[in-house]
Amino acid sequence: MQITKLTPEQQSPVSYVKTFTTEELEQEYDYYMAQKLMEKMLGTGIISVAEFNKITAKNRQTFLPFLSEIMPKMT
Repeated sequence: MQITKLTPEQQSPVSYVKTFTTEELEQEYDYYMAQKLMEKMLGTGIISVAEFNKITAKNRQTFLPFLSEIMPKMT
């Protein structure tokens, strides 16, 4: 196996850095907390997998987490 060290000239610069507003950070946190609650409810049997998936899809629409576009679709 050959290992090559990259020099600064070989590395591509970061072309986009996302800065979050306070509102966006609050939405991310609210989504995270809602999902943690749903995971606990699923784990204890209070809700079914189908209900979990429906609520997760609704939470993504409501809270608009930053990475929602690449998150797996909930069915």
